[in-house]
Amino acid sequence: MFATYLIGLREGLEATLVVSILVAFLVKSQRRDRLPQVWAGVGLAVALSVLFGWLIEYTSTSLLARSEDRELFEAVTSVAAVVFVTWMIFWMRRAARTIAGELRGKLTEALAVGSLAVAGMAFLAVVREGLETALIFYSAAQSATGGTGSGPLLALIGGIATAVGIGFLLYRSALRINLSTFFTWTGALLILVAAGILKYGVHDFQEAGVLPGLNDLAFDITGVLDPNTWYAALLAGMFNVTAAPSVLETVAWVAYAVPVLVLFLRRPAAPAKPTPTPTVAPDGPATAQPAGSRRA
Repeated sequence: MFATYLIGLREGLEATLVVSILVAFLVKSQRRDRLPQVWAGVGLAVALSVLFGWLIEYTSTSLLARSEDRELFEAVTSVAAVVFVTWMIFWMRRAARTIAGELRGKLTEALAVGSLAVAGMAFLAVVREGLETALIFYSAAQSATGGTGSGPLLALIGGIATAVGIGFLLYRSALRINLSTFFTWTGALLILVAAGILKYGVHDFQEAGVLPGLNDLAFDITGVLDPNTWYAALLAGMFNVTAAPSVLETVAWVAYAVPVLVLFLRRPAAPAKPTPTPTVAPDGPATAQPAGSRRA
């Protein structure tokens, strides 16, 4: 359940930060009259996200009669969720420093157009997070529990509620946290969660008969990692680490987790300093000046 809590916390905080930026801009700009349009857009985005999540669950449980079709559907949604997670964490790392300015610029343009534009801008800013959350939550819940029980849903709601609380305190300036560090740690954990979702997707592909090797085990450490123990259940629920995975499951987990973690945690290279170039004075020795500079 920690995995679904983390998903709700991470995605919820991103959406909350977006909304708080929009609200703060309108308040500081003395445009409180446009706040109802912002909340209308946010509410519509939340409703559409819930509908999307229900549609995924309904398709899996009611529209697909054969177990092979359900396994294939869950496998496809798992792969799609991994793609969204990967794109989301790298996009957030790149856009974190400029997102506030971009949102303010777009909202300024929307204010000049009218009420519908403001509502539409708020809707588009939030709906992406909501649709991602619905898809990732479904795949993570299937991976952790096989779709049974209400625990994952409660954990997701708890994560979203925590994110809303943190966002409100940030907006009220009652809480100061290093968002860069927060998104780095949660991003790294989500990569491991995504690796587990991908492993579960490969397992579903094998059960659906699309991929071979369902019974070809990479290892079997059930004697050390007893599936009935609490720590084995914790590892399986968080990162889908199991005691007897197939070869393809193990390859998929490692092939995704290792390179993506390295790329995500790698610090961007510092920009190179300009190389000085020698210049010759009219009646003196050569002197070094930075490239691109001119003598008066």
